[in-house]
Amino acid sequence: MTIHLISFASILHKQVSLRSSHEAILSEIEKYYTVKLVDYQDMDKLSSDDFKIIFIATGGVERLVIQQFENLPRPTILLADGMQNSLAAALEISTWLRGRGMKSEILHGELPAIILRIHTLYNNFRAQRSLFGKRIGVIGTPSSWLVASNVDYLLAKRRWGIEYVDIPLERIYEQFQQITDEQVGASCAAVASQALACREGTPEDLIKSMRLYRAIKKVCQEENLEALTLSCFKLIEQIDTTGCVALSLLNDDGIIAGCEGDLQSVFTLLAVKALTGKDGFMANPSMINSRTNELILAHCTIGLKQTERYIIRNHFETEKGIAIQGLLPTGDVTIIKCGGECLDEYYLSTGTLTENTNYINMCRTQVRIRMNTPAEYFLKNPLGNHHIMLHGNYEDTLNEFFQANACKRTE
Repeated sequence: MTIHLISFASILHKQVSLRSSHEAILSEIEKYYTVKLVDYQDMDKLSSDDFKIIFIATGGVERLVIQQFENLPRPTILLADGMQNSLAAALEISTWLRGRGMKSEILHGELPAIILRIHTLYNNFRAQRSLFGKRIGVIGTPSSWLVASNVDYLLAKRRWGIEYVDIPLERIYEQFQQITDEQVGASCAAVASQALACREGTPEDLIKSMRLYRAIKKVCQEENLEALTLSCFKLIEQIDTTGCVALSLLNDDGIIAGCEGDLQSVFTLLAVKALTGKDGFMANPSMINSRTNELILAHCTIGLKQTERYIIRNHFETEKGIAIQGLLPTGDVTIIKCGGECLDEYYLSTGTLTENTNYINMCRTQVRIRMNTPAEYFLKNPLGNHHIMLHGNYEDTLNEFFQANACKRTE
């Protein structure tokens, strides 16, 4: 891991003493990172993939920094250890930058705290850069009932660097017809043999589901997709099978896969994976108890790797094909949803997964969560229907990232 420290020092300060004047802070950072000192005049030689911190080495550099305004990294992180009047200069610079609408922060204080903060900033930077250029396939069109889950493709690309790619369902149908039952027999046997039980669905249904998985994966490879959202219900009408198994296995393969053509939720899944390395469970809030502050999330698919065990079921709404009833581990969870047409809003909370439920009138994978914040959010100010759950408490990590990207938190 490399940090490029772009150094600003007064001409009155002898360059040869730059290192010795700041030995303590530089040595501490070098325990964790490869540090490259870069003179500010060479700043334009660095790429957008280089992690940069502005190193205020001395006082008297305020005008030097603001003259480089267009070249400064966004956000602008200023490192000032206080030696050589560096903190005084950093305070002036930070105030000037923030007055012009630029996010700026000063790293100063105890060395362990500075290092921890650099770790957070570095991880945010890497996550943001990893999103840049990602292609999200929109296979079919968003479901008609997702009236509040639209995304403006151009604005999303400008903000996050992601690209939504429209792909007609006909591409999937063509691939589906080319895949034979024999080609997927072994894969079906593996999924069935590891299931806790099979309550509905036939071997023929599982074979169809596996053919669909292979078809979608082939299109993902052809289109170089890192993520996709599938118009599941239209697909059922055409080939009489559900996308539940396909999406489950694609997520296990590392291809982020969401349901119902939901553009906001698939981005949420992608961002969560970039930051935490974890897959999320995309689900409907299906029951809310404001008195006990409990929520039941339910959907008919989940990555098999997220479950402790799973049961093969049929699709709840249509009673067709194959769905997954995942049995999930209890413990801390995080609930998140990105919203807005340019993906500049988010909801974020934590809770405890207390049990797997089995209501007959809900989607197959069901979990009860005791929320740490008021569940009334879902009734008074929700960001649409689908929300994402992931195991573990990642509130600080996710909040830091979205705040750094000027997103508005909804509560």
